[in-house]
Amino acid sequence: MLQKSPMYAYIPAQDVARARQFYEQKLGFKPTAEVDGGVVYDCAGGTSCFLYPTPNAGTSQASQAFWQVEDIESEVAELKTRGVVFEDYDMPGKDENGIVNQGGAKAAWFTDTEGNIMAVIQGV
Repeated sequence: MLQKSPMYAYIPAQDVARARQFYEQKLGFKPTAEVDGGVVYDCAGGTSCFLYPTPNAGTSQASQAFWQVEDIESEVAELKTRGVVFEDYDMPGKDENGIVNQGGAKAAWFTDTEGNIMAVIQGV
Protein backbone atom coordinates (compact mmCIF):
# COMPACT_ATOMS: atom_id res chain seq x y z
CA MET A 1 0.00 0.00 0.00
CA LEU A 2 2.67 2.53 0.97
CA GLN A 3 4.74 1.67 -2.10
CA LYS A 4 1.99 3.23 -4.24
CA SER A 5 2.39 6.56 -2.42
CA PRO A 6 5.09 9.18 -3.02
CA MET A 7 7.98 9.19 -0.54
CA TYR A 8 9.86 12.29 0.54
CA ALA A 9 13.14 12.85 2.35
CA TYR A 10 13.67 14.69 5.62
CA ILE A 11 17.01 16.48 5.98
CA PRO A 12 17.82 17.31 9.60
CA ALA A 13 19.62 20.60 10.39
CA GLN A 14 20.99 21.96 13.64
CA ASP A 15 21.28 25.38 11.97
CA VAL A 16 18.67 25.81 9.23
CA ALA A 17 20.13 29.14 8.02
CA ARG A 18 23.58 27.58 7.59
CA ALA A 19 22.12 24.51 5.89
CA ARG A 20 20.03 26.68 3.56
CA GLN A 21 23.17 28.45 2.37
CA PHE A 22 24.68 25.06 1.51
CA TYR A 23 21.63 23.71 -0.30
CA GLU A 24 20.77 26.95 -2.08
CA GLN A 25 24.23 28.29 -2.89
CA LYS A 26 26.33 25.14 -3.33
CA LEU A 27 23.68 22.76 -4.66
CA GLY A 28 21.58 25.41 -6.41
CA PHE A 29 18.25 24.46 -4.82
CA LYS A 30 15.33 26.89 -4.95
CA PRO A 31 12.99 26.87 -1.94
CA THR A 32 9.37 26.00 -2.59
CA ALA A 33 7.90 26.77 0.83
CA GLU A 34 8.86 27.60 4.39
CA VAL A 35 7.10 25.47 7.00
CA ASP A 36 7.51 25.47 10.80
CA GLY A 37 11.08 26.81 10.75
CA GLY A 38 12.13 24.54 7.89
CA VAL A 39 12.13 24.74 4.12
CA VAL A 40 10.78 22.53 1.33
CA TYR A 41 12.73 21.95 -1.89
CA ASP A 42 11.03 20.34 -4.88
CA CYS A 43 13.06 17.94 -7.00
CA ALA A 44 12.39 16.06 -10.23
CA GLY A 45 9.69 13.47 -10.69
CA GLY A 46 7.31 15.07 -8.20
CA THR A 47 9.64 14.43 -5.27
CA SER A 48 10.80 16.87 -2.63
CA CYS A 49 12.70 17.12 0.61
CA PHE A 50 12.11 19.00 3.84
CA LEU A 51 15.05 20.65 5.60
CA TYR A 52 13.95 20.95 9.22
CA PRO A 53 15.42 22.07 12.53
CA THR A 54 16.49 19.41 15.03
CA PRO A 55 19.36 18.92 17.47
CA ASN A 56 19.81 15.39 16.05
CA ALA A 57 21.24 16.44 12.68
CA GLY A 58 24.37 14.67 11.54
CA THR A 59 24.03 11.74 13.93
CA SER A 60 23.43 9.06 11.28
CA GLN A 61 26.49 7.26 9.93
CA ALA A 62 24.59 6.24 6.80
CA SER A 63 23.39 8.18 3.78
CA GLN A 64 20.34 10.36 4.45
CA ALA A 65 19.30 10.67 0.81
CA PHE A 66 20.55 10.35 -2.75
CA TRP A 67 19.87 11.90 -6.10
CA GLN A 68 19.54 9.59 -9.12
CA VAL A 69 21.53 11.31 -11.87
CA GLU A 70 22.07 10.67 -15.57
CA ASP A 71 25.80 11.53 -15.68
CA ILE A 72 27.54 11.20 -12.34
CA GLU A 73 30.91 12.36 -13.63
CA SER A 74 29.52 15.72 -14.79
CA GLU A 75 27.40 16.13 -11.62
CA VAL A 76 30.39 15.49 -9.37
CA ALA A 77 32.56 17.86 -11.42
CA GLU A 78 29.91 20.61 -11.29
CA LEU A 79 29.37 20.21 -7.55
CA LYS A 80 33.12 20.37 -6.94
CA THR A 81 33.26 23.72 -8.80
CA ARG A 82 30.58 24.95 -6.37
CA GLY A 83 32.77 23.96 -3.41
CA VAL A 84 31.15 20.66 -2.48
CA VAL A 85 33.73 18.30 -0.96
CA PHE A 86 33.24 14.62 -1.67
CA GLU A 87 34.05 11.88 0.81
CA ASP A 88 37.05 9.66 0.08
CA TYR A 89 35.89 6.21 1.13
CA ASP A 90 38.35 3.33 0.69
CA MET A 91 36.19 1.09 -1.46
CA PRO A 92 36.84 -1.23 -4.39
CA GLY A 93 35.96 0.21 -7.78
CA LYS A 94 36.80 3.81 -6.82
CA ASP A 95 38.19 6.05 -9.57
CA GLU A 96 40.45 9.12 -9.34
CA ASN A 97 37.40 11.36 -8.77
CA GLY A 98 36.19 9.32 -5.79
CA ILE A 99 33.30 7.78 -7.74
CA VAL A 100 32.71 4.15 -6.79
CA ASN A 101 31.55 1.74 -9.51
CA GLN A 102 30.22 -1.50 -8.07
CA GLY A 103 27.00 -3.44 -7.66
CA GLY A 104 25.43 -2.08 -10.86
CA ALA A 105 25.73 1.58 -9.89
CA LYS A 106 28.19 4.43 -9.66
CA ALA A 107 28.07 6.49 -6.45
CA ALA A 108 29.78 9.43 -4.79
CA TRP A 109 29.10 10.82 -1.32
CA PHE A 110 29.38 14.23 0.30
CA THR A 111 28.50 15.66 3.69
CA ASP A 112 26.39 18.79 4.12
CA THR A 113 27.05 21.53 6.69
CA GLU A 114 24.99 19.61 9.26
CA GLY A 115 26.99 16.38 9.01
CA ASN A 116 24.39 14.53 6.92
CA ILE A 117 25.81 12.11 4.36
CA MET A 118 24.28 12.57 0.92
CA ALA A 119 24.95 10.77 -2.35
CA VAL A 120 24.64 11.02 -6.09
CA ILE A 121 23.94 7.70 -7.83
CA GLN A 122 23.92 6.59 -11.46
CA GLY A 123 22.72 3.18 -12.56
CA VAL A 124 25.00 1.37 -15.00
